[in-house]
Amino acid sequence: MTSILALDPAWTTREPSGVALLQQVKDRWKCVGLAPSYGQFIELANGTPVDWSRAPVPSRPDVDALLRAARALLDGARVDLVTIDMPVALTAIRKRREADSAVSQKFGSRGCSTHSPSEVRPGELGSQLTTRFRELGYAVATVETPVGSTYVLAEVYPHPALLHLLGKDFRFKYKIGRASEYWPEKTPSDRRRRIVKNWRKIIEQLSLTINKIELPLPAKTDLENFPSTSLKRFEDAIDALVVGWVGIKYLEGDCAAYGDESAAIWIPPRLS
Repeated sequence: MTSILALDPAWTTREPSGVALLQQVKDRWKCVGLAPSYGQFIELANGTPVDWSRAPVPSRPDVDALLRAARALLDGARVDLVTIDMPVALTAIRKRREADSAVSQKFGSRGCSTHSPSEVRPGELGSQLTTRFRELGYAVATVETPVGSTYVLAEVYPHPALLHLLGKDFRFKYKIGRASEYWPEKTPSDRRRRIVKNWRKIIEQLSLTINKIELPLPAKTDLENFPSTSLKRFEDAIDALVVGWVGIKYLEGDCAAYGDESAAIWIPPRLS
């Protein structure tokens, strides 16, 4: 049974990070773990269900603890692939990489350019995470890595992946922090309803491939006084699920690598 540990890390220690764990059983995938923070994912493996009403606590990624937690949820099996939405590379990251430029050139006209990494973001945080994964047997996947290879750390990017998942021509509106930019003429509560509606669309499409996605999104009637800051935890979990879905496409051979021999961003579909 193949498994994917999917991470949506914050680029600093001031914000929580989403985590999803997927496992293939026969010809179907299922979500065996989903949490809006590293700590809650580790607690889940220890038998404590995720309390989605509780604010996630930011923390540094403990790679050893995350892999132990994944192994516990997988009944002792090792994680086959780690996918991550954060710049990783075989060399130190100090500025914009070829991978970032290649993705922006390909998808920029569709609203999916990449952010520019630096020595500070993700900086030492990203470097330590990458190093520890490599030490534990998950080296960074580059353009020289055959698509579908296991026991690698594969960088992905949800925005262009969502174009493929949803059949869209332009960047999908699902970031709660940008709701006022998407719909400036709408009220805050109406913006929240629109965001949650779009989240449901993403989950609906993901569910065609992944079973047992248990994410208790707030009901439409509860969003009138629901603070936007409390919604971010659901967005992080959805991003982790998308990061995992890209891992599925990668394992199926349906991904292209954008970058060079030091780093690559994997995005479906595979280039013809």
